[in-house]
Amino acid sequence: MAVIAAESISTGTWTVDPSHSHVEFGVKHMGIATVKGRAGVFSGRLDASGPELRLEGVVKAASITTHDEQRDGHLASPEFFDAERHPEIRFRATRIAEIGEERLSILGEITIKGVTKEIELAGTLTGAGADPWGQERAGLDLEGVIDRRDFGLDWNAPLPGGGFLLADAVTVSASFSLVREA
Repeated sequence: MAVIAAESISTGTWTVDPSHSHVEFGVKHMGIATVKGRAGVFSGRLDASGPELRLEGVVKAASITTHDEQRDGHLASPEFFDAERHPEIRFRATRIAEIGEERLSILGEITIKGVTKEIELAGTLTGAGADPWGQERAGLDLEGVIDRRDFGLDWNAPLPGGGFLLADAVTVSASFSLVREA
């Protein structure tokens, strides 16, 4: 349940427009550079029809790409997302609180590879207005950090000079263009 008043956004049900939105992650590689990945297929919904906001979303695990075919195949394998057995990554907000003008603190549950953990996301309502075709839109940006090991994403490789190939902390971010359903 959310604790933010629904009047922060127009009443109704809002769906993510995937062609004007993105869901990404970033992880440090060798402690040197950040490798980014992006979900190709995802959906989301914001329900502002009641006294409190409700937010949920789904990413198709097999659609995640880093634009490297070999790495993408490894990510879909059982060593990472195990996309065949766990085809979806799910998120559901359990509490949404306003922490400032257009700033939100969102607690929720994220399920990856069959494991559900709590995540805290920082959110920003980035604007609202009508598009040229008369649809009402609103923008929402989200960002948080998870420890990939919490979800059984344990694969790693030691580096010759010490340390490991991949960091455990993964930054997740999303930028949504939401369309109010008629």
